[in-house]
Amino acid sequence: MNRLLSIISLLLICSPSFGQKQKARDLGIPLDGKPGKLNAITDVKGIEVGHTTLISGEGELVVGEGPVRTGVTAIFPRGKNYDPVFAGWYSLNGNGEMTGTTWVEESGFLEGPIAITNTHSVGVVRDAVIEWEFNNDHFDPLPEEPDVFWALPVVAETYDGDLNDINGFHVKKEHVFAALENAQAGPVEEGNVGGGTGMICHQFKGGIGTSSREVVINATTYTLGVLVQANYGTRESLTIAGVPVGKEISDRQILSDPLKRQEERGSIIVIVATDAPLLPHQLKRLARRVPIGISRVGGYGGNGSGDIFIAFSTANSGAADRKNAQQVNMIPNDQMSALFLATAQATEESILNALVAAETMVGKNNTTVYELPENEVVELLKKYGRIK
Repeated sequence: MNRLLSIISLLLICSPSFGQKQKARDLGIPLDGKPGKLNAITDVKGIEVGHTTLISGEGELVVGEGPVRTGVTAIFPRGKNYDPVFAGWYSLNGNGEMTGTTWVEESGFLEGPIAITNTHSVGVVRDAVIEWEFNNDHFDPLPEEPDVFWALPVVAETYDGDLNDINGFHVKKEHVFAALENAQAGPVEEGNVGGGTGMICHQFKGGIGTSSREVVINATTYTLGVLVQANYGTRESLTIAGVPVGKEISDRQILSDPLKRQEERGSIIVIVATDAPLLPHQLKRLARRVPIGISRVGGYGGNGSGDIFIAFSTANSGAADRKNAQQVNMIPNDQMSALFLATAQATEESILNALVAAETMVGKNNTTVYELPENEVVELLKKYGRIK
């Protein structure tokens, strides 16, 4: 336990700016839809989010030593209680990884937490999640074989190797344990944190972003939340509120970029959560609307991009009962359009929140990725008549 507390303390020290940061709406960026109280995925009751952020070293890359700019983010659908949720997933472009999705597709359930990290740490994170679930009895034993435990956790990734010593394998199981144990409800830290620590979005500093929407269906208010790990996109295609921001801001290019790349590369992982009662096929329909939100910011699913999304519903608690038949609720397909729109809106805003929260970072080989210049964005929005 003392070791775990030390790790969590290190997390708080290493996080670039622990606490609440400015969001896109704080800049006056016009965004549609009504957000929840926190404007975060944790507006969906029961969801907990935790980060472990690893930042150390500077200068030239020494594989195995650093510089280190990476981490882990964990999302619990129902807190740390074992109660699988209905889920569905979708990939726009599959140059990436999200483990466990074949069982999600087959069973219709997400059975534990979701973790997000860097590309080369998926294995250790997956193994650590399994160990944590076993140690914490986060499973339901088979009725006929109570001693049998198996898990196929969902772990996703985006590539942080432009800033991080990705082949140094710095994410260890204790860092995963810390993110899981540290997960909590309430405000979600964004930007250069957790799995998003070393990420780049539209050639500005990217990372973790989140947003939410309230949706009224048949006089009942539901909440839909989104969390992204944004690491995709070209500068030229970056669009904010319909304004070609990326074309207008031609400076602040990534320093020490030997390729001077223009093509879209990198990835984006998107988690969609709602308390609306939806079944797996309907949740897949939600996941398929995520690209609409990405496209509003200028993403188009390039060949080198891993664009992978998962959606789950916290309704229908107990639906995964192994022994007894269950009755479940669902919203009619004909009434889902408001949730589709909310998914697109919250995805767009989550990406913008990641960009606004992220801060300039210097990584391996002194590669510098600049934060989005917020004052310039505001002036461009005024120039194009989007705000006064």
